[in-house]
Amino acid sequence: MVTGAEAGAGGAPFAGRVAVVTGASRGMGRAIALRLARDGADCVVMYRRDAARAGEAVAAIERLGRRALALALDLGEPAEVAPAFARIGEVFGRVDVFVANAAATAFRPTLEQKRHNLQRTFAISVESFVAAVQAAVPLMRGRPGRVVAVSGIDSQQAMARHGALGAAKAALESLVRVLAMELGPLGITVNGVSPGLVETDSAQFYVERGISREYTEAVKRIIALTPVRRAGTGEDVAALVAYLASDAAGFLTGQTIVIDGGLTILSPLNLMQADPASGAGAP
Repeated sequence: MVTGAEAGAGGAPFAGRVAVVTGASRGMGRAIALRLARDGADCVVMYRRDAARAGEAVAAIERLGRRALALALDLGEPAEVAPAFARIGEVFGRVDVFVANAAATAFRPTLEQKRHNLQRTFAISVESFVAAVQAAVPLMRGRPGRVVAVSGIDSQQAMARHGALGAAKAALESLVRVLAMELGPLGITVNGVSPGLVETDSAQFYVERGISREYTEAVKRIIALTPVRRAGTGEDVAALVAYLASDAAGFLTGQTIVIDGGLTILSPLNLMQADPASGAGAP
């Protein structure tokens, strides 16, 4: 089993609990699942199509001494969500933490978005999120439950070719607030996290394919503008998710917390003073 050192100074705060993480075969989702497992949780690794990577995530969780299940689910088909959670109930008998991390969209100008692209974007981030919470809540009853939704800065700021996903994430954050109100009396908290630049395959795909920029140079320029002078990691986001899922966060609900190294606190005037070429950021 996991030792106290492996689980962190707090031991294993999620021992005996079950966490479900969507999009957990890679990137932030994988980092979140592994962090929760290190902190004692058994984990369900939900993924869409990369069974090999999902299997690797399961193996990593099992090496930590936790139980794990890889569960294929296309969140673009919301009707498939309830049966997936029924399967989780059969295997684990409970859900304590649900992390909605998966998202997908077509990076196009809004005027060029196709109807099916819009439908799929909202199906994954909105419809399936609601369906998953509806299915998870009965498996949380009688215990403190935690729902954490991964949003993004596109919910608050206009980003090129991100209109559809930004709108879906804004709707997701609205649902975080409403569900926090509705589920609070049941002992379930609902919060969101809104990452800035986190170096993942998805971030690289957007930079290179969405806005046609060279990834390494783009990251360098953003880091120069970021107060903490670095990009985020999956582990940074996972640490925040783990806190929101913990008993310590029991009085925190209905909030979406920005985790971006301070980039979005800067005014345009500060950004104008930065010199990305020299590596000197805004004061």
